[in-house]
Amino acid sequence: MKAIISAARGGLTGRRLQAVVIGLVVLACTAASVLALGMLVDSQSPFDRGFAAQRGADVTADMSRSAASAAQLAATSHASGVTAVAGPFPEASVTGQLAVPGVSGTSETQVHLVGRSSPGGPLDDLTLTQGHWPTAPDQVVWSEAGPASGGIQLGATLTFTAAPGSPSLTVVGFANSVTNTADAWVLPSEIAVLSGHGSAGQAQMLYRFSRASTAAQINTDVAALKAALPAGSVQSTASYLDVANSEKSNVAIWAPFIIAFGIIALVMSVLIVANVVSGAVVAGTTRIGVLKSIGFTPAQVIGTYVLQVAVPALAGCVVGAVLGVLLSIPILSQNANVYGVGSLSIPLWVEVLVPLAILALTAVGAMLPALRAGRMSATQAIATGRAPRAAHGYLAHRLLGKARRVPRAATIGLAAPFSRPGRTGVTAVAIVFGAVAVTFGTGLSVSLDRVYSDLRLSDTAPLRVHPMGVLQSGGNGQPGKQVHPGGPPVSPGATPAQAAAIARALNENPGVAHWVPETDDQVSVAGLSEQPQVTAFDGNASWTGYAMIKGSWYSGPGTIDVNTAFLTDSGDSVGSTITLSDGARSETERIAGEAFGQNDSPTVYMSGSDLARIHPGQAPDQYYVGVKPGADPQSVANELSAAASTSIGGIQVTPNDNAEFLAVISLIALLTLLLIAVAGLGVLNTVVLQLRERVHDLGVFKSVGMTPRQAIAMVVCSVSLVGLVAGIVAVPLGVLVHNGVLPVMANAASTALPPSVISAYSWWGYIVLALAGLVIAVVAALGPAGWAARTRTAFALRAE
Repeated sequence: MKAIISAARGGLTGRRLQAVVIGLVVLACTAASVLALGMLVDSQSPFDRGFAAQRGADVTADMSRSAASAAQLAATSHASGVTAVAGPFPEASVTGQLAVPGVSGTSETQVHLVGRSSPGGPLDDLTLTQGHWPTAPDQVVWSEAGPASGGIQLGATLTFTAAPGSPSLTVVGFANSVTNTADAWVLPSEIAVLSGHGSAGQAQMLYRFSRASTAAQINTDVAALKAALPAGSVQSTASYLDVANSEKSNVAIWAPFIIAFGIIALVMSVLIVANVVSGAVVAGTTRIGVLKSIGFTPAQVIGTYVLQVAVPALAGCVVGAVLGVLLSIPILSQNANVYGVGSLSIPLWVEVLVPLAILALTAVGAMLPALRAGRMSATQAIATGRAPRAAHGYLAHRLLGKARRVPRAATIGLAAPFSRPGRTGVTAVAIVFGAVAVTFGTGLSVSLDRVYSDLRLSDTAPLRVHPMGVLQSGGNGQPGKQVHPGGPPVSPGATPAQAAAIARALNENPGVAHWVPETDDQVSVAGLSEQPQVTAFDGNASWTGYAMIKGSWYSGPGTIDVNTAFLTDSGDSVGSTITLSDGARSETERIAGEAFGQNDSPTVYMSGSDLARIHPGQAPDQYYVGVKPGADPQSVANELSAAASTSIGGIQVTPNDNAEFLAVISLIALLTLLLIAVAGLGVLNTVVLQLRERVHDLGVFKSVGMTPRQAIAMVVCSVSLVGLVAGIVAVPLGVLVHNGVLPVMANAASTALPPSVISAYSWWGYIVLALAGLVIAVVAALGPAGWAARTRTAFALRAE
């Protein structure tokens, strides 16, 4: 054993660069594998993980504080089946005027506020994602799932004109409640001021039960609560199961692309670690022959090289596991934003299992080639380790040497991969996976950008004008939200005077290119249990730019467009004839096209004249406005607000991006860069091994006049052909992954996709992406190439 340790120590001392490369590669692969496996695990039931991490409540109950005292509410902790309680938290549903910095006007918003002194607690531990918790009565923390959250930013204000003194709240933070228990949170003392109540009013109670896995068990638990309190105390309840079902649908959209990246990372890590370790042992075949010549047995040879590789690998595994956990913090934070849960983390078993698996893989990778070399005779091992077998590479050198117009240094480098075809093949596969990630990530980013642009109509209709008095963003339909009765009535739409004033302001503004009134309604359709939502336009709305999946935008009376959910639920298709009605009146319409829309429930797009025949007396709920080229949407919005200030309740300026889109794009970029780094380290290892094996040849080349630039060219060319071929092969594979994953994501969102979204690549894009493998290979080879250029001739000639 002492001889093995001594030989391994000598090997590490004599091949420090190799040990460093092994440690770095194992470090990167361990970090990538920890993150990849963690993402794969977290993509399975992320809501359940977030629910456990944030101590989510099984039931959120709204209590009448006039019917039950604080003591009676606290006593429910002893009710049948209750295992944990939080509250009572004062709450109120109030309506205020929302003003966002940089956005003209205000919008009327109904908000469910809950008073809490801190974000933590035994249940519903809120995750602060931006800003801080309120430290003064005039501050509010907004829920990331709250109403109008896409347009709200830190510093936005909410003014309550109906409350005494018209108090205002400033948004100082954003938080996530895993079960969406509120739209926003304030200090408890502020609820009484805003709601106009003293000690009475409403209170929120949060409960965990011993049995709450089914709707029937939840109903039993709620019945036990009601029995433990005076009649009328429990006003409404919300089950975590409703939120879980909604979040699982959201997770299903994003899970496919995260799983694809995770699998690519795991496969790359295994390939590269196996290639690095086996290559390092093969490169030491000459030394194995020397060890055998001084009496080492095959078992001692194996032990020496396993130990020689395991030491830097162990260090790489430990540091890599730590680095993987650190990398997971920003990436899983992005995942959590994408999935809509508060927080995600790497499970402990992943942090332990992955380093052990990588270390075991390293040991096996070292053992097999060492065993093969250990069985050779000492003379055969020394001869084999001096150079690759004669059948490998010499034909390529001879053929490339005949290319007189190509510099000899370049042809030597281009022929080098043929000397070690096995190693070259594994390196090429690693580059292919890295380039596939680049192709897939690029295409996915382009497709998602088009999806968000198509859904928000940000390029064609960046402004939405809302008439004064029409309640905007009164909730986003998230399960778990508590919307209480008693709020102001919602206006049926713009009054004639408002409509005239808004139309005049739009017509007179020089920056407005198009505008069209839009009315929201519901109709009945035979065969559909759910009434479809109606989006009706009074006039030509083809310019709004709704993307079409099939067919065309409706034109003239008697034609409509519908979304994918409508066709799925009704069984109709483009070209079918259906009847829309409100009970008393009906209209027969032909489906002209399948439109790409944001709503995952049945939706109809039609002309306002057709809707008026079905449901007369409807007034516009908002106006879609397009601006002229070169006009600033925000400036146009400010001018419109000033021109019709008494008629316009708010103007929504659609941003070119939003938080969810940025979270997804950031996640794609981070994962792609990580995979590129892992692939690059695989190339780096290959180049280092080539130089170690041919360092004597390098000395010969330098002695006959090879310049430093020629040395760099030789080393770079040794991987450039492999990188170029790998990049070319990766492009169609990446496109296949993109075209396979994207429809799965769309299907999870209950929609099909327009052809423009699927077709994310252009002809010049294929050319650029085909160079990704070449770029990865060349950049990774520059470091060793610089070492080759700086190496002195005498040192290279003396090297083993």
